[in-house]
Amino acid sequence: MEDNIKKKKKKKKQQQQQQQQQEAKKSNKEEVPTSTTAAHFKCSSEVKGIRFGGQIIIKSFTIRRATTIELLTLLTSPSPSLFTSTITYIPTNFTILAHHAWHTLTLGLGTKKSKVVIFVFENESLKMSVERLWGGVVVLGDVNKKMIRGLSGCEMARFKFRKGCLTFYVYAVRRLGSCGFNKADDLRCILESLVGLNDFLDHTAMLALPSQQSITFSSPLPH
Repeated sequence: MEDNIKKKKKKKKQQQQQQQQQEAKKSNKEEVPTSTTAAHFKCSSEVKGIRFGGQIIIKSFTIRRATTIELLTLLTSPSPSLFTSTITYIPTNFTILAHHAWHTLTLGLGTKKSKVVIFVFENESLKMSVERLWGGVVVLGDVNKKMIRGLSGCEMARFKFRKGCLTFYVYAVRRLGSCGFNKADDLRCILESLVGLNDFLDHTAMLALPSQQSITFSSPLPH
């Protein structure tokens, strides 16, 4: 009887893994447009935010502003672009540990997937004006309310990629009523890099980033 229970558990786990792989493939296929200029921009109050799947506790976890080098390291991108109009937020060490603790306490029901949020602005001046309003460390629960819905006078195009234990959300941001997207090359480079990424099996790559050295991360002041 014990063997039958083990077999059922193993079969269920395999089915869940297959389902997750199918969802990831479907997500990547749907989220990448044939042209970044064809991306569907919506008013910031209408665009989809990041998702929590009913696990409210995750809203209290934190993400921190990453450097361009850290973004390029994550993307494994050889791009010469410095992404000067891009702001990236990645999980803090606290969040990574909290995810694993949550997963253990819930006997595997709690998610271990962390979130990376990338904002690509149409120009540097818009990026700098927004950067002054956002903190170096942000609670995930504030991303939708303050960073997305809070950008009045702007519109966004949203892209989502599931890559193993990391889920990437990319937002292209431009002024309301603008035509085209001035940083289309940067956006395309990021999207193509994400499509080509292999799944992250764990958070090793994240923990190895230059500034990810301690749980008590001290965020740099914005320039």
